[in-house]
Amino acid sequence: QVQLVESGGGLVQAGGSLRLSCAASGSTFSTNAMGWFRQAPGKEREFVAAINWSGAMTYHADSVKGRFTISRDNAKNTVYLQMNNLKPEDTAVYYCAVRNGALALTTQRDYAYWGQGTQVTVSS
Repeated sequence: QVQLVESGGGLVQAGGSLRLSCAASGSTFSTNAMGWFRQAPGKEREFVAAINWSGAMTYHADSVKGRFTISRDNAKNTVYLQMNNLKPEDTAVYYCAVRNGALALTTQRDYAYWGQGTQVTVSS
C-alpha cells in the first residue's frame, strides 16, 4: 500500500515563500515519477509540477514557472515543491501523487496514488 503524506502548507502573505514536502512509503519511490497538483475553491484540480524518477527531468505549469521548483531526495523518499513569490491565486489545496512509471507526465490520470493534500493560503 502506497502512502503519501504532504506537509508544509500554511498561511503566507503575497510575495512570501513556502516549501511543501511529500513523504512516500510502501513503494519503490526511487523508480517512480512524482507530481504536484492543486485545487482551488470552485475549480478543478490542475497540474503544477512533475519530476522523473532520477530528478533529471522536471516540468512546471506556465502559471508557476520561474516561481515554483520541484525536486526530490530519493534517499529520503521525499519530493519537494519550493514556492517563491506566492500570489493570492496560488491559494489551493496542494496534492502530491506518484506514478507507476519513471517518466514525468502532466495529466492526472497518469498518477496512481495521491496524498490527502495540504492547504496553502496566500493573503493579499
